[in-house]
Amino acid sequence: MIPHQASPSVDRFLAAVREEPCALVLQGEAGIGKTTLWRAALEKAASLGFEVLSARAAAAESVLAYSALSVLMEKLGKDVFAGLPVPQTVALDRVLLRAEDDGPGTDQRAVAAGFVSVLEHLAGQTGVLVAIDDLQWLDPPSARIIASAARRVTGAVGFLATLRTSPDMRSDAVDLPLRRSDRLFRVDVEPMSIGALHRLLQDRLGRSFSRPKMTEIFTVSAGNPFYAIELARAMGDQQSTSATRLPTNLTQLVRTRIESLPADTREVLLAAACLPEPTVTLVADATEMPESRVRHLLEETNEKGITELVGDTVRFSHPLLTKGVYADASNAHRRGMHRRLARIIDEPELKARHLALAAVTADAQTLAALDSAAESARARGAPAAAAELCELAIGLGGETAQRRIRSAGHHFAAGDTAHARELLRNIIAELEPGRLRAEAASLLGFVHLFDDGFLEAADVLAAAIEEAADDLALRTTLLISLSYARYNAGQFGSATRSIEEAVTCAERLGSASPISQALSMRTTLRFLKGDGLDDESMRRAVELDDPDAEMPMGFRPRMQNAMLLGWAGTLDRAHVELAQIRHRCIERGEENELMFVAVHSVLVEIWRADLGEARRIADDTMERALQLGGNVPEFVAMTLHATVEAHRGHEDSARSAVASALDASQRCGANLLVVWPITTLGFLEVSLGNYEAALSALAPLRLSLEMAPRATEIPAASFIPDAVEALIALGRVDEAEPMVAALETNGERLDRPWMVAVAARCRAMLLAAQGDVTRALQKAEQAIDVHARVPMPFELARTQLVLGQLQRRQRRRELASETLRTAMAAFEAIGTPLWAERVRAELQRASGVRARLELTASERRVAELAATGSTNREMAAALFISPKTVEANLSRIYRKLNIRSRAELGRAMRDADVGGEE
Repeated sequence: MIPHQASPSVDRFLAAVREEPCALVLQGEAGIGKTTLWRAALEKAASLGFEVLSARAAAAESVLAYSALSVLMEKLGKDVFAGLPVPQTVALDRVLLRAEDDGPGTDQRAVAAGFVSVLEHLAGQTGVLVAIDDLQWLDPPSARIIASAARRVTGAVGFLATLRTSPDMRSDAVDLPLRRSDRLFRVDVEPMSIGALHRLLQDRLGRSFSRPKMTEIFTVSAGNPFYAIELARAMGDQQSTSATRLPTNLTQLVRTRIESLPADTREVLLAAACLPEPTVTLVADATEMPESRVRHLLEETNEKGITELVGDTVRFSHPLLTKGVYADASNAHRRGMHRRLARIIDEPELKARHLALAAVTADAQTLAALDSAAESARARGAPAAAAELCELAIGLGGETAQRRIRSAGHHFAAGDTAHARELLRNIIAELEPGRLRAEAASLLGFVHLFDDGFLEAADVLAAAIEEAADDLALRTTLLISLSYARYNAGQFGSATRSIEEAVTCAERLGSASPISQALSMRTTLRFLKGDGLDDESMRRAVELDDPDAEMPMGFRPRMQNAMLLGWAGTLDRAHVELAQIRHRCIERGEENELMFVAVHSVLVEIWRADLGEARRIADDTMERALQLGGNVPEFVAMTLHATVEAHRGHEDSARSAVASALDASQRCGANLLVVWPITTLGFLEVSLGNYEAALSALAPLRLSLEMAPRATEIPAASFIPDAVEALIALGRVDEAEPMVAALETNGERLDRPWMVAVAARCRAMLLAAQGDVTRALQKAEQAIDVHARVPMPFELARTQLVLGQLQRRQRRRELASETLRTAMAAFEAIGTPLWAERVRAELQRASGVRARLELTASERRVAELAATGSTNREMAAALFISPKTVEANLSRIYRKLNIRSRAELGRAMRDADVGGEE
């Protein structure tokens, strides 16, 4: 039965869980009754059919990584894990200590993905409640996984937790970050009334108290039930308040109670307090007492309400008692107990923790145990625990540069980039030039790469190379990272030099993984530079690749191979490869890496004209970016959203997303990233017929092309057809010529079908603008033929639009209509309405029928004023609308009338029969 004060909150919470993920945190001071409410809520949830996964976080000094997560899942049947992907199964088996730590290390992201899969499976059957008592004491690896699950679950999953609050602890210090923050509910557990306290004492202690005594208990305890029970026990049989001197605070009361126990009992309780999951057997071994004696003493403490003995498992009835027992023992006594526990415990991490807690200063055995335990924790996917173990060793006097660098690496792997960066900067500042400082700088460079700082990464890595000397392995790693940083910072020449040296060093080193990374990175950078695709190097890189190696997605040869397949026009293979990589990332819980994959997946789907799939990936990326936070995820999500929305003709949302993406890219310091949102904005303006705006947006990319005319591969130069169309439409034919020539030259040199096809289309437009329609028509027909070599339906439809326009100009109206109908059908099937509208206008012209294009009443009023030469601001004032609304109306009018300027609008209003509709 849930006490009345929390019952409505619990009932509402459990009902809400059926609809979507929710969390309820019962918070309050120590002893206020949170655990009692928590237990009652678990019973209520179980009675409603929920699968209840519960764990009580341990306040012990030595806790095994993932101990709480392991307890949550330990009673689940094998069928729950049966359908999990292999990486998730392996990760959870290691968490549950059902598998050895041999083989590749466990990635904590796979642990998180596995736990989410388990929760979603249970949610689909009955609904599931994840219940944590004392959330503030969760071991860090468990806390990270549970927080990740709270962000990611979508089914009927509830999180119920108790959280101790105190004046020096914020109530939100430990959080459950749900997708929707408004689904996190907090209940402050209030003190009990004097009447409720009296009933509680009668129930627990089996006796009544006089009104004066009860008033004193209530006053001293302030309605705290645990405090009140302990006060009542301390009074014993005293009936006179004047004869009883009550402790003034709960800590003193607990200490007094512990000190009153016999020495043997305190010894048994200390052993239990030092263990995260004490059992009678372990306590007997630690105290060197017979199990029967230990059990007898624990039964006595059970009767006194200090412990709870369930089978072989020992629990304190309240965490304050655990803390009181541990605090009551002297430092020497505690160290002695930890020393004995270290001798009898086999688990490496727990043994090392007990050794550390037993020591005043480090000895070789303790340091070796801590180092080994740190590696074991890292292998189990618990880098936060590994960092803590390293710091235990350092705190005992085992401070070395190597150990500090390892600690920083563990913090970085755990996601604490700020702490890792600070540690590494301090280490680098203190070390003399040499290999160790280069190793620290290499790691700091990686931190900058992941923390959105490509320029900072390049500076740090370049300096480190000078100190790596003849260490080929370190030098190769530094050079590969440096080339990646420099390329993303827009330093293309130095990036190329770095990767060429990296390949040389890797080949001399003779190790498969560095060779694979260096070759694939060099192949990618050469391709982007305009040197073509080195198929043989890429094939060798993929053959040497270790798919289980831990490295960023942008460094992985299989990913780079998939990117190159897409860029070179082998779109169906790229689609398959990228889908497999995405699936693998999802299985392994690699959320950050999915951001990188999503960029290339969306581009390939757009090139393949599958806007539905592109939109699905973009929407999924947006959701993940909101969960992850950070500049790069925001940039990626907004860029993909803008690209999809621009193709779908959703002008406002596309513009907003482009602005957000450009803002995020500035915060990243990633100069290369701006290519994509700028290209998208240019495409949107061309789609709308806003050619001046298109050229303004694309100006930085046109300048880049002038500086590197060989670099016209599609990831860097997909803007060229839009820039050419805009220049020709505005009569700036001479400026378009070099861009078209670059596409033609490079397309022929590289035999790249996309380049050849769009170059021919652009040349056709250029020739037509120069008055040579016959040659223009030949070029457009040539472009159509080349399109057959690359499955890019949208690009083909754009070429068909140009061809139809040229056929109409030659008065081949029937053929033009047929060509244009084919283009319009393609645009409509793809889902690009702005382009379908353009074709529809051309069809009306090609058919020879005088245009009667319907304008709405508001559009007609704007058109009439614009035709007279009114400015946007003047029109807005005259029509009582905003200038932005005027701009939107003009965009629609231009599209409907297939015009591009105010001058054309005047002619259209005079010459065409422009109707209206209300």
